Amino acid sequence: MKLRFFIFIGMQEEFLHYIWKYQKFNTLQFVSSDKEPIEIVNPGQYNKNTGPDFFNAKIRIGGQLWAGNVEIHIKASDWYAHHHEIDKAYDNVILHVVWVHDSAVYRNNNTEIPTLEIKPYVDRSLENNYLSLIKSKSWINCESNFSEVDDFLLDNWLDRLYVHRLERKSQRIQELLVVSNNDWEAVLFKMLFKNFGLKVNANSFKSISNSFDFSIVRKLQNNNLDIEALFFGQGKLLEKDFEESYFKDLKERYTFLRHKFTLDNSSVAQVNFFRLRPSSFPTIRLSQLANIYAQRTALFSKIIEMKELKEFYDFFGVGTSEFWKTHYTFSKSSKSSNKKLSKLFIDLLLINTIIPIKFSYAKTYSNSVEDNLLDLVQNIKIESNSIVNKFLDLKSLNKSALVSQALLELKQEYCDKNRCLYCRIGNSLILKK
Repeated sequence: MKLRFFIFIGMQEEFLHYIWKYQKFNTLQFVSSDKEPIEIVNPGQYNKNTGPDFFNAKIRIGGQLWAGNVEIHIKASDWYAHHHEIDKAYDNVILHVVWVHDSAVYRNNNTEIPTLEIKPYVDRSLENNYLSLIKSKSWINCESNFSEVDDFLLDNWLDRLYVHRLERKSQRIQELLVVSNNDWEAVLFKMLFKNFGLKVNANSFKSISNSFDFSIVRKLQNNNLDIEALFFGQGKLLEKDFEESYFKDLKERYTFLRHKFTLDNSSVAQVNFFRLRPSSFPTIRLSQLANIYAQRTALFSKIIEMKELKEFYDFFGVGTSEFWKTHYTFSKSSKSSNKKLSKLFIDLLLINTIIPIKFSYAKTYSNSVEDNLLDLVQNIKIESNSIVNKFLDLKSLNKSALVSQALLELKQEYCDKNRCLYCRIGNSLILKK
C-alpha cells in the first residue's frame, strides 16, 4: 500500500507521455484490460494544448484497425476526475493509456473505451531512474550524477542549448523589429542601451531608450554633447542644480531638445547608483554609450561585417567625454582616467546584444547560422556567476561563453522546470540500466 501511494505521488503524466511518444516499452506484445491484443501502428502526434494527449493515432485492437486519439492518465479513474466523459473533444478517443487500471471508462454514448495499462510493459530500471530524478531535493535533480554524464553527449547538448538560447533571444529581436518597422539599427540601439545598464540598471536604461525615438539620435549623431544631454535628460539626471559649467551646458541643451522633439521622461524609471562600483555608475555608462554614437556611424552594418573578437574590442574600446574623465558624479571630482570600456564589458555586450542580433539577422536573410558566430562566442571567456560556478564545481567543462550561456539555459529552462525528460542529460540518466 505504501509503494502504490509513493508511485502515485511521484509519477507524473509527463513521464507517461514520454514513454508513449518514444515507445519506451520492453515488449511490443500488448493486451488491453479486456484481454484483447493491441498493436501500436502509430502512437500519434503529441498535443501540448487542450484536448486528448495524442492526435491521429493508429491502433489495432483485437485485429481491428482504429484511427483516432489517445488519452493518457496515471489512473484510469482520472478520466472522470477530469470530466472527459462530458467533453465532446474526447469522443474520438480510441485508446485510454494508464499506469494503473482502477476503473472502466465510458464515452458519452456509454460505449467502453479500450484501456491499456502500461506499467507491466515498462522496464523497472526506467521507472526507478525517473522517480529517483524527479524526487531529488538537490540544487538540480541530477546533481549527484552530473559528473558521470558522457563528455561527448554533454558537449553536443550544450552546443544545442546555446543555439536554443539564441533562438529565444531572436524571438524578442523580431518583436522589436515589428515595433520599429524593421529598423535593425534602432533595435540594436535599444538592446545596447538596456545592456549598458547591466543587471542593476537594465530596466531603467530600457525605459530611457523607450522614451524617445531613435530617429532623434540619428539627427544628433556626431555631436557628443547633444547626445549626452538627451541621454542624461531623459534619464532624469539633470533635474538637480550643480555649479559645473558642463552640467549647465547639458541642461541648456536638453531644455532645447525637450521642446524641439516634445520629449517626455515621466515613464522613465529612476537610475540606481547604490552598490555599484564607480566605473559602472549610470553617469559613466551613459557617457560611454553617447560617445559610441558620436564617434561611430552605421553601427549595425559594421557589426554585421565584423567577425574577429579583436575587431569588436577595437571598435567598442571608447571612453567617456572629457568631463567624466575626472568625475563619476556631477558633484565630486576624482583622479583622471580614460574610463574606456573594458574587454570584460565588451564581452557582455557581445554575449547579450551583438551575437544575438547577428544570429537573428543571419536567420532572417539566409536561414542559417554563420559558423563564425559559434567561433566568436567560443573565444570569449566563460562568465562567472553563481549558476555557472556551481556547474563547474560538479564537472570540469570548457571555459568559454558558449558553455556559460548554455549552462544558464540548462538551469533556467530545464532544471528549474523539472524538464528532465526533455533534457539529453536527464534522458541518458533515465535510460541508464
